[in-house]
Amino acid sequence: MKIALIGTTAESLIQFRKELIHLLHKNGHVIYAFAVDYDEMTEEKVKSFGAIPVRYEFSRTGLNPISDVINTFKLYKLLKALQPDVAFSYFSKPAIFGTLAAKLAKIKKRYAMLEGLGFFFTQSGRKVSFRTKLLKKILILLYKISFKYVDSLILLNADDKKDLLVDEKIYVKDVHILGGIGLNISDYPYCPPPIDPITFIFVARFLEEKGVYEFIEAARIVKDKFPEAKFCMLGHLDLQNPGSLTIDRFNELKCNNIIELPGHVNNVQDWLAKASVFVLPSWREGFPRSTQEAMAMGRAVITSDVPGCRETVQDGLNGFLVEPRSPSALAEKMFRFLMHPELITTMGEASHHIAQNQFDSVVVNMKLMKILHLQKES
Repeated sequence: MKIALIGTTAESLIQFRKELIHLLHKNGHVIYAFAVDYDEMTEEKVKSFGAIPVRYEFSRTGLNPISDVINTFKLYKLLKALQPDVAFSYFSKPAIFGTLAAKLAKIKKRYAMLEGLGFFFTQSGRKVSFRTKLLKKILILLYKISFKYVDSLILLNADDKKDLLVDEKIYVKDVHILGGIGLNISDYPYCPPPIDPITFIFVARFLEEKGVYEFIEAARIVKDKFPEAKFCMLGHLDLQNPGSLTIDRFNELKCNNIIELPGHVNNVQDWLAKASVFVLPSWREGFPRSTQEAMAMGRAVITSDVPGCRETVQDGLNGFLVEPRSPSALAEKMFRFLMHPELITTMGEASHHIAQNQFDSVVVNMKLMKILHLQKES
């Protein structure tokens, strides 16, 4: 079959769809990999996976109705020219507009995947502005219009199904809960976690909704009682996002030496190998890949008891679930590891076992192929 994978950036396609493209190619399918920002290097990478790169136009964020209508028409023309048998759109805007373009192009099979519900469905604990409420209503309306035309909608956790489809009364023909999108387990080999010193690592964009402020405050609380404990934050500032850690706060952190700040790194495995416990106090996720990576390498996890995060931890077995937006609750679980370091090893081994059974991309992509009805006939 000819398959259109409609995503956003080339980098996300390369990082998160490589194994799926390999599997589709191995099964004899022709894959058109759509992205908005290809350059010569990323095009060559995607070609090496076995796909045909296709550049298209779309604004990744914001809702400009005129621009979105024009770009949907352009995408429809592209799809009509290529005439794929299947359109598989992932992330919010492609799931909406890619599905509509595929319907206009009369593509027989249309699928969409949301890897989380994002900002509008994240409980911040603050009063929601009129603008936010309005934009959420527009987004839900667009989902209602486009999801009528998908053969299946794929979500990563059951909370997303309830909060989006049940609570908002959105009709879809068929729904699947995938779990994590998976990773190449061999890229994240198990290694025993260090316990002297004990190091807590945070890996995410430095955003309020990722729990960055809770991690910083918890580190301060813990350092007062256990000055030998170490803390590390991998990621980067996203100053275009209103929830970004401010430059002033970032510079303050660099000066006070409480937290090590390597920034964005390309060798996350090396940093996870030096860490004892992985921490993600996010307010909501789809199914966090960073946690899957840490678990594959045998790291105990502290994460929030919220949609997407709670699916990664069996509380007390491979880590702890904590109340969201609570630095004191986060610090309390850090104290548990500092006072009982043997838990770091036993819980880390449990994480590794869970990752092998649930997060291997081979297993996940076979499940996805089945949902998309793309298995090779025997």
